[in-house]
Amino acid sequence: MAHGYTEETEHYLKRLRRIEGQLRGLQRMVAEDTYCIDVLTQISAVQSALDSVALGLLEDHMNHCVVTAARESDEAAQAKVDEAAAAIARLIKS
Repeated sequence: MAHGYTEETEHYLKRLRRIEGQLRGLQRMVAEDTYCIDVLTQISAVQSALDSVALGLLEDHMNHCVVTAARESDEAAQAKVDEAAAAIARLIKS
């Protein structure tokens, strides 16, 4: 079964690799005893980048998985909406 982000897999992988590079950069910054505020600024950038990926995946989920479930039945649609709401709650908590 294809997921909502299947058509965008390469795009997401590219973004995640970029974030991975940012994380390695953060490790280097800490190892090199970089000024605290500069490290915090980079942490904020990584968090923002991850949030962007998460929101894109959520949008893909809504546009594909929820819509597909809605075509199946009201119960299937509600289950996917509930699943998305729980994912949003987890994102907000973090």
